[in-house]
Amino acid sequence: QVQLVESGGGEVQAGGSLKLSCTASGNRAIFHMNIVDWYRQAPGKERELVASIPAGGSARYADFVRHRFTLSRDNSKTTVYLQMNNLTPEDTAVYYCNLLNHWGRGTRVTVSS
Repeated sequence: QVQLVESGGGEVQAGGSLKLSCTASGNRAIFHMNIVDWYRQAPGKERELVASIPAGGSARYADFVRHRFTLSRDNSKTTVYLQMNNLTPEDTAVYYCNLLNHWGRGTRVTVSS
């Protein structure tokens, strides 16, 4: 079993930056061996995949965040980081991380124009 906790959300103005964290606890081997995904869900919309980072290898990004968001992981801290730059109001959503169908409760990001 693994538990996920997201943090780092908040309110920023358009063009600003935030860094989200997703920290896993419990079975560390699950974190070390598997891909971690970030999703987001905007009000009234379906949850969508933002970025993924495998256990070893390069992160992959949705087109709408490529070149603005950067995903990294620190296996020693069982934490994945999502650096979000040049935010727009369209990035307003609750952001969730996912690991083998385990979900955190999300962290809210609000971007004002």
